Amino acid sequence: MHIPVLRKQVLEYLAVKANENFVDATIGEAGHSLAILEKNKPNGKVLGMDIDIKMIERIAQNKRLILEQSSYANIKNICEKHNFKPDGILFDLGMSSWHIDASKKGFSFQKDEPLIMRYDENSGLSAKEIVNNYSEKDIEIILSEFGGERFARKIANAIVRARKITPIETTFQLKNIVCQAIPQRFRHKGIHCATKSFQAIRIVVNKELDILNQGLCQAIETLNLQGRIAVISFHSGEDRIVKKFFKEKEKQGIVKILTKKPIKADYKEIKENPRSRSALLRAMIKIKKTSQEN
Repeated sequence: MHIPVLRKQVLEYLAVKANENFVDATIGEAGHSLAILEKNKPNGKVLGMDIDIKMIERIAQNKRLILEQSSYANIKNICEKHNFKPDGILFDLGMSSWHIDASKKGFSFQKDEPLIMRYDENSGLSAKEIVNNYSEKDIEIILSEFGGERFARKIANAIVRARKITPIETTFQLKNIVCQAIPQRFRHKGIHCATKSFQAIRIVVNKELDILNQGLCQAIETLNLQGRIAVISFHSGEDRIVKKFFKEKEKQGIVKILTKKPIKADYKEIKENPRSRSALLRAMIKIKKTSQEN
């Protein structure tokens, strides 16, 4: 059963009320959307977006739920298409549990699967292309900047040496190369030794940080006055972008930040849903129109 991360806090900071309309910019398995639909009935709606068509196809029909297969980088156009003016917008960043458990796209190093890691079926880039074709320096930069991997240079070198012998095509191949490149005494400290490398490659495949700022800019323009934006991030790079964006808009007098520090899951939620341990929630309320709206 899918458990949406920080469900109670999302409803609180979005201040969901009856008959209001909301956008779930990363609907995934619709956990947050269903919770919102319970609070905004009888006439409130949710416009749910996801770049992965497989996620959209899995969601049950609901007359108050509008579904669109699209990146949140297109949120403004999608809202205009449906003449939809939201009172709140939610971004739940990163991958869903389904991507790890059932997509067979190589998001997890726990299963031996093809190295794909892309959400959008129409995107040409895959994890396989990165590890087999990118230069050693570029791989090092990816692992360091997007994964915070302290052994990025060693891992990049190991990847390039391994691919000269045989192409790297599966998650288990990559996992073994990464873990063997990390010094023995660091392999079993904290998170799994391949976690940061897989995360970094996934972020680059899907251009996750590149499109986040674009999505936030469009969201603030689309939002009703007194409407709210809530963002759940799972990566320090994502959280930095959200924090910077909120602060810039607050300085411009467009928004008021509702979370001076990111909201985290409590011990009980982490125990019930381990994925929530790295979740960070930030929220703001729109108090002035942007220059693009005037």
